[in-house]
Amino acid sequence: MRQTYMAKKNETERNWVVVDATDIPLGRLSTVVASILRGKNKPTYTPHVDTGDFVIVINAEKVALTGKKATDKMYYRHSGHPGGIKSTTAGDLRENKPERLIELSVKGMIPDNRLGRKQLTKLHVYRGAEHGHAAQQPEVLDITNLI
Repeated sequence: MRQTYMAKKNETERNWVVVDATDIPLGRLSTVVASILRGKNKPTYTPHVDTGDFVIVINAEKVALTGKKATDKMYYRHSGHPGGIKSTTAGDLRENKPERLIELSVKGMIPDNRLGRKQLTKLHVYRGAEHGHAAQQPEVLDITNLI
């Protein structure tokens, strides 16, 4: 009888991946990034163990918003005080804080538990083409053929 392989925490090998967000729709980018963060692209995927890789997203300000999402999609936050709700559109968020736009999108595709929060710490988003992770020797992933 064959046993199902279950990865152990200390057995996982983590790689670094660079993804260029230029002209890629936000949702398509987020699904690929979330899958890599969770480790679902590996044959050793185990649901209760963090087997995912580190992901660096560059050119966050060039991500594409299809349709009327730039004007119609709203993001809300609340200060905790009465009447303290604030809102901003996806287009404004892309102009002012494009890193936050991608982080929020990927966060919605990661489980809402301790493991999901740990997996989300492996996401690094940068506005321009420069990042400070050259020492990790990340490999460039072309996701245009994955979406």
